[in-house]
Amino acid sequence: MIRKPVVAGQFYPGTKDELEEMIDYCIQHKYGPGIQTQKDEKVFGIVCPHAGYVYSGPTACHSYKAISSKSPELVIILGPNHFGVGRDVATMIDAKWETPLGSVEVDSESAEEIANISKYIEIDELSHSRDHSIEVQIPMLQSLLSNKFKILPIILLDQSLEIAKDVGDAIAQIAKSRNAMIVASSDFTHYEENSFAHSQDKALIEPILEMDVEKFYSVLMEKRITACGYGAMASVMIACKKLGARKGELLSYSTSGDVMGDTSSVVGYGAIKFV
Repeated sequence: MIRKPVVAGQFYPGTKDELEEMIDYCIQHKYGPGIQTQKDEKVFGIVCPHAGYVYSGPTACHSYKAISSKSPELVIILGPNHFGVGRDVATMIDAKWETPLGSVEVDSESAEEIANISKYIEIDELSHSRDHSIEVQIPMLQSLLSNKFKILPIILLDQSLEIAKDVGDAIAQIAKSRNAMIVASSDFTHYEENSFAHSQDKALIEPILEMDVEKFYSVLMEKRITACGYGAMASVMIACKKLGARKGELLSYSTSGDVMGDTSSVVGYGAIKFV
């Protein structure tokens, strides 16, 4: 099966040349990472936003720059299911995801294995049919990783702590035996005034950097923070901790208001690496 792009031409340019230009623009942007050398360190996973590249691309590039020299053979990408289509948690098999930069193969062996390990992950391509949260990460990976890689896409409709613990454990088991990188696709606060979004997200980022999942859910609920992929971030925190990560490091934070100038109603974007 070919999983065709659903947001090419909307969230990112629909042609190869324009897309490459856009990613380069994001890297060079004042909120982007620029041309910097990367630390020689083990990176277990990253958090990356998934809005339109014009808004969140500069921040997203910080995460991808941090893993650009790592050459993973498998990239495990988790994102929230915005449309409520399909299963509570789903991966897929026998598929390629197409973008203007070419196609990337799903690692069916890993997908079948993780569905066997997890109580909740099911194989269901319908769950992946409409959503952008995983799709927008793939062109960035294609552009910034120098090697060929496969993906293991996991989309979460149920983002409860119980699910996150199960999914995180299962991902850790898969990643242990492979040269893998783990990506949590999530934006932070949605449609609040800029300074309020900054303060809300600062509060939620703190337990992410501490890799404290219980505290993360507690802050999320108490402050009613509207981060869409909270279960994806929690699952990745759990997996990275099991694999040996000691902390998260905030690489960049911005909002759509910081980037575009309209601060009345913004969305927050964070780039984090787990080391």
